[in-house]
Amino acid sequence: MTAATITVDGGYAARLARRGESWFPERWTLDSPEPYAVPLAGRQPEEPGTEVLPMGDGRVLVHRPSAGRHLFALLYPSGPATGEIPLGAVECAGDLTLLPPSPDGERAYAVAVGAHTTDVWLVAGGSFGPEHVAEVPGRCSGGVWLDRTGRMLALDREADGRVKTVTVDLARGGEVSPLLQITEESDDRLLLADADSGLLLIRSNAPGHDRLGWGVLGSALPVRFPESLRLADCAVTPFAIQPGQTLLPERCAVALRIDGAAGTWLGLWRPAVRGMRQLPAPQGWLAGTGRWTRDGVLLLPYSTSAVPCGVARLPVPTGETPPRTPRAEPSEPPPARPVPLQQAPLGGRVAAG
Repeated sequence: MTAATITVDGGYAARLARRGESWFPERWTLDSPEPYAVPLAGRQPEEPGTEVLPMGDGRVLVHRPSAGRHLFALLYPSGPATGEIPLGAVECAGDLTLLPPSPDGERAYAVAVGAHTTDVWLVAGGSFGPEHVAEVPGRCSGGVWLDRTGRMLALDREADGRVKTVTVDLARGGEVSPLLQITEESDDRLLLADADSGLLLIRSNAPGHDRLGWGVLGSALPVRFPESLRLADCAVTPFAIQPGQTLLPERCAVALRIDGAAGTWLGLWRPAVRGMRQLPAPQGWLAGTGRWTRDGVLLLPYSTSAVPCGVARLPVPTGETPPRTPRAEPSEPPPARPVPLQQAPLGGRVAAG
């Protein structure tokens, strides 16, 4: 079951689906009374490495790598067929990957990683073809939006043998500023951010080995690494933060994908609560895909033979307290150095413009 990508407003999703041996883009409409999927198969099947990204107007961006060239097009339903608008190509020798959907739903970006620098490209929504918008020193990965305008982008930059998260201001020609540095020797990566509350989900080896932690954008308080986010012999990956909790990061619900020997299931957690609630995933879940509504309902897309396009709704009451773990949790010493989020140009809240 392939994963899907959801627009920030939750209206659409897109994934690369498979029928027999053939791959094709598929658009899901999620904001209708009943979700439905539309296949966007072209004249020939897609390669397994093709990337797809939903746009806010219902079109789907497709990225087709081809021998050092990266071709982009917008797909849309056109009667029984699929319409296609070519957007041009980017030529680069290294890897090029799409970033998560822009918060405004109108633009799409990609990063191309070179030997010593990383280029940021606007590949959809510009005035003409792909446009080079920033060059970031170092090799970058990840990609998290920090605001709701699509201006401030966070990237995990590898330089001098360490990984630190930086911000890239796309309105200032790609101006780069430090965002996350827990210790000088640690590898610190930003996984998720919520623009309303400022809540950040972080993965770092500052405690001695890779741990999940949380901090607040613009805060001088140290990152905390709760024991409840640490499960033995399991990989825990956050994929959605509840929006709408303005300036209340501790109240945000966070959804996590848990992978272990028994399969894949869900975790629900809040910074203000010391335990994590674990639940089975719905059958056919597009694992790692989902979004929270502002009133605390987790929407999980799934696909089965009986329901090819469905969305499971998992309400979580605001005041819910997940059960404690069986043993008492030890006190958590702060990291050696706080997150220098105050050094970023955001100042705790992002100004539009």
